[in-house]
Amino acid sequence: MTIFVAGGTGKTGGRVAARLQERGIAVRAGSRRTGFDWARPESFAPAIGDADRAYVTYYPDMAVPSAVPDLAAFGRVAVERGVERIVLLSGRGEPEAVEAEDALRKAGIPTTVLRAAWMNQNFSEGGFAEMVRAGHVTLPAGDVGEPFVDCDDIADAAVAALLEPAGDLYELTGPRLLTFAEAASELGAAYTRITLDEFTGALPPEYADLLRYLFGTIFDGRNASLGTGVQDLLGREPRDFSLFAQNVRD
Repeated sequence: MTIFVAGGTGKTGGRVAARLQERGIAVRAGSRRTGFDWARPESFAPAIGDADRAYVTYYPDMAVPSAVPDLAAFGRVAVERGVERIVLLSGRGEPEAVEAEDALRKAGIPTTVLRAAWMNQNFSEGGFAEMVRAGHVTLPAGDVGEPFVDCDDIADAAVAALLEPAGDLYELTGPRLLTFAEAASELGAAYTRITLDEFTGALPPEYADLLRYLFGTIFDGRNASLGTGVQDLLGREPRDFSLFAQNVRD
């Protein structure tokens, strides 16, 4: 078996690739370093190669307009290359992401969608890591709870869905709700809520638009509930944010 991993050097893709390789499974890692680029559909077929299955993450986010045509094109190429199963990482509570999921499903390949909550590792490996290291997190998020999920749980769930029979859709969350202020406190940092304009004012327009969408839309309470995807796929409880926070503090 050979598995293609889009975003093979990313927060979840890298973990998925490592877990598969530990099992002796051949991995084709798709990233700009290896020639795979969502902006260049001609790069899809060479990157997929002879892969039987695929784990797909879309950059920069499933909610951006380009996700629908890009994932539709990926699905068509995956059919041509003989891919038999796809596991797609999606965003929880994003209607635009559902459109992109549907665009991929139209290819006809059996697809399992993992809709994940906000990732713990955004605080340690993503754009907010510097804030945490500085001890002061400033974000435009209020008192709504978010069921932060650990990337290791996402990776474990993705591997399970790739290797074993799985359903069509799972919602991956952590075991409890935390506000961003509570999460910052557990990480040992202070928290200040700022406005969307203050947060995005100095950013490039395309990046600013995405962050305005994420913080201005999906943190309206729609995701303030727990999913059971980790339990359903892995038969265990998801990792608690406190374990992640302790590792960051240490």
